[in-house]
Amino acid sequence: MPAVRAPETSWRESATGYLFLAPWLIGFFGLTLGPALVSLYLSFTDYDLLSNPRWVGAANYVRIATSDPKFSAAMHVTFLYVALSVPLKLAFALLVAMMLNRGLRGLPLYRAIFYLPSLIGASVAVSVLWRQLFASDGLPNQALKLVGIHGPSWISNPDTALYTLVALAVWQFGSPMIIFLAGLRQIPKDVYEAAEIDGASRSQQFWRITLPLLTPVLFFNVVVQTIDAFKAFTPAFIISGGTGGPIDATLFYTLYLYQEAFAYFRMGYASALAWVLVVIIAAFTALSFLSSRYWVHYDG
Repeated sequence: MPAVRAPETSWRESATGYLFLAPWLIGFFGLTLGPALVSLYLSFTDYDLLSNPRWVGAANYVRIATSDPKFSAAMHVTFLYVALSVPLKLAFALLVAMMLNRGLRGLPLYRAIFYLPSLIGASVAVSVLWRQLFASDGLPNQALKLVGIHGPSWISNPDTALYTLVALAVWQFGSPMIIFLAGLRQIPKDVYEAAEIDGASRSQQFWRITLPLLTPVLFFNVVVQTIDAFKAFTPAFIISGGTGGPIDATLFYTLYLYQEAFAYFRMGYASALAWVLVVIIAAFTALSFLSSRYWVHYDG
């Protein structure tokens, strides 16, 4: 018969495991779950950081839904940004991944170079550089002057300001590109060889072989990049000077939330805005998983 461990020995082994888990548990309950629950409570209060929270029930959520034009403006800008930046970034990432998948020499070097913008793209320094790049005397306008065109100040024009942020997002294509490249490497080459024997063109191979077999990777990238796009903050804050201008053209949802919390000290209302964003992201993610059964193809 197997030996039965003494309760004291079992307790010591469990205690050792929990001791190693303690840093994560402290971080989870103290820095994630705890603040989230406090934020949920504050979303039902009127709180300005200086006085005690005053319970107002669902008043903050009612205001969001009925009488806050800034909320509508921020939602419009954010959804437009997501709808433009995510498809363009993924399309560009897939294009570069397919080029790198052709067996280029020095592939690790190219992969590192293309991945670098994803590491530094959301930094303050890059956002400041981007603001200078698309100013009235920036590099694009200097190039346009060579052909006799006087370009606008892209970041000061409400018709073009958002598109500079979209361009910055697309420039950070390195992360999904690496994932696409890994997915392309998993597609068997004999499938393409059989298609060539059958007379399939390059475009037919892409639409009938590459894209269907790449749908699991595409699904992952769509979900991750969309969530990141909803949470975008630093570029809009730096380029607009924290105002979301011009004329709320770059008023991202996260930037509006920041203004309510740290410019107007309406912490209760900002907490309600944060939970609305959580619900929006959760709803998108749930819909993505529900729809994936119709277009994502897994082996077997």
